[in-house]
Amino acid sequence: MAANQDKVAEYRSGKDKLFGFFVGQVMKASGGKVNPQVLNELLKKKLAA
Repeated sequence: MAANQDKVAEYRSGKDKLFGFFVGQVMKASGGKVNPQVLNELLKKKLAA
């Protein structure tokens, strides 16, 4: 999220479709080894903060 502060700001301003972008970035960084359900919950909490 730190590398994409502009995207975080856009998401928080109402561009909900960017959520998939963040999921993709985490999956790419982890090599697809992250549990998608857990990832979605954590991202929602982080992006809401």
